Amino acid sequence: MAENVKPRVRVPRDATAGETIIIKTLISHKMESGQRKDDDGNVIPRSIINRFTCTFNGESVIDVAMEPAISTNPYFEFEVTVPESGTFEFTWYDDDGDIYTDTKEIAVS
Repeated sequence: MAENVKPRVRVPRDATAGETIIIKTLISHKMESGQRKDDDGNVIPRSIINRFTCTFNGESVIDVAMEPAISTNPYFEFEVTVPESGTFEFTWYDDDGDIYTDTKEIAVS
């Protein structure tokens, strides 16, 4: 299990119906590629966030597959058009089977 993994998400609190908003996400994660060795010459096991998804009211917004070349602390910024009030759910999947989630509400007027 990766240590000190912390997802952070920025979503506007409110919007008007049909408005396009910008969402920003960042997750603190070391992202070990599995190609480096420790001081004793042992290969450090691969440990990366290999997938990121975002849904809005249960509907898929974005689904990203990541490879070992992804940087430490992956950051995503994307646009979404919001038709109604609801909940965004953000999910990061780790190689070791851990799943990190965060949710944010938005009110649409």
